[in-house]
Amino acid sequence: MNIIWSFQWKQGKRVAILAIAMLLFVGVLYSEAGFGKIGALPTITPSSPGAIYKVDTDQKVVALTFDISWGEKTPGPVLDVLDKKGLTKATFFLSGPWTATHTDIAKRIKSMGFEIGSHGNLHKNFSEYSNEWIDDQVKKAEASIYDVTGVKTKLIRTPNGDFNKRVLEKLHSMGYTTIQWDTDSLDWKNPGVDAIVNRVLSKAHPGDIILMHASDSCKQTVEALPRIIDGLRAKGYQFVTVSELIAGTNAKSKTE
Repeated sequence: MNIIWSFQWKQGKRVAILAIAMLLFVGVLYSEAGFGKIGALPTITPSSPGAIYKVDTDQKVVALTFDISWGEKTPGPVLDVLDKKGLTKATFFLSGPWTATHTDIAKRIKSMGFEIGSHGNLHKNFSEYSNEWIDDQVKKAEASIYDVTGVKTKLIRTPNGDFNKRVLEKLHSMGYTTIQWDTDSLDWKNPGVDAIVNRVLSKAHPGDIILMHASDSCKQTVEALPRIIDGLRAKGYQFVTVSELIAGTNAKSKTE
C-alpha cells in the first residue's frame, strides 16, 4: 500500500511541475506580445464610464491631440507642420459647427490619415445641462462630422474638458469614450512659444495624452509644434493615436 501511495504521489508531483512550467511559458509569451506591436486595432468599446487621461506603459509612446472649435488661420499651418515633420499619427477633436463650415480643412485632416473625434457642438459645459441636451448636442456634432468626413466618431473630448459622473454615464450610454489629457500644453493661454515647448517636453511621459489646439485663438501653437515634435523624438518617443494608445495597454480613467 505504501509503495502504491508513493508512486501516486510522485506522479502527481510530476504533473504539478509540468503544469507550473506551462503556466510560466504562457506568461512569457503573453508579456512578449504586448504593446510594442501596434498593428490592426480593435474598435474601442468603452467598458465603463470614465474619462481617460493616460495609459500605463513603460514604452515611450504619446498621443498628440488637437482641439478645433473655431477659425481657419491656425488649422492649415498645424497640418503643414505635421506633414513636414512626417508625423502621421495624431488625434483631432472637431466641433460640429466648425466642421460644417470648414469642410476643406476637415476633409484634409481625414485625407492625411489622422484620427477624428468629437468636440461636441456648442462650446458649453455639459455638466450644466440635461441629458436630453447632451444627447442632442452630441448627435448634432456626430452628424456634421460624418457628413463631411465619413467618420462616425466614438471618441469625445467635452468642451472645456468639463464633465461629471452623470455626463460620463450619458456619453458612455451613447457609445462614446471620453478623452481628457495628462499634459496640457497651455497653448490656449498663449504664454509664449518657449513656455509651451518647455512645458510639454518637461511633462510628457510614457502613455501620455498631450493637449494642444488648432483653433485661431491659439496663436503660438504653429511655432511651438515643430520644436515639440523634434524634442519628443529626441527623447525617444513615438507618436500614436488615442485609439492606438488605448488599444495597446490599460487606460487610466477617472469618473469625476
